[in-house]
Amino acid sequence: MSKKKGTRWERQLFNLLWEHFGPCLRSAGSGCTPKPSPDLLASNGKRILVIECKNNKKEVIYLTQKEIFELNLFAKNFNAEPWLAIKFDNKGWYFIRSDKISKSKGESFRVSLDDLKKEGLVFDEFVGKYEQQKL
Repeated sequence: MSKKKGTRWERQLFNLLWEHFGPCLRSAGSGCTPKPSPDLLASNGKRILVIECKNNKKEVIYLTQKEIFELNLFAKNFNAEPWLAIKFDNKGWYFIRSDKISKSKGESFRVSLDDLKKEGLVFDEFVGKYEQQKL
């Protein structure tokens, strides 16, 4: 994914969160600093969310151990919930807590569209508009 395309999706989610959840902050240049810096930080006064955004054409995303560790560390320091927001092309946004992401064969983590359909949330669930019963 190009940096430009990733920035576009981050901005899209930033605007959606402001409109449907509460104030949101986008960390420009996240991932370009040696300090943990998630893509988005949002709160509705009841919940604080730390969000790492990913986009992919394929229906599988791989994350490094460092990415997950830093997301969790930042969330812990903010007393926030650590979330991964994933947008597969033409599929909409999916959200999954970092503790629901499974390890792959090596040291990385793996999230597929099938995993998200089982364990994740769609946008309206994520912002608390409704709760879908999982099968």
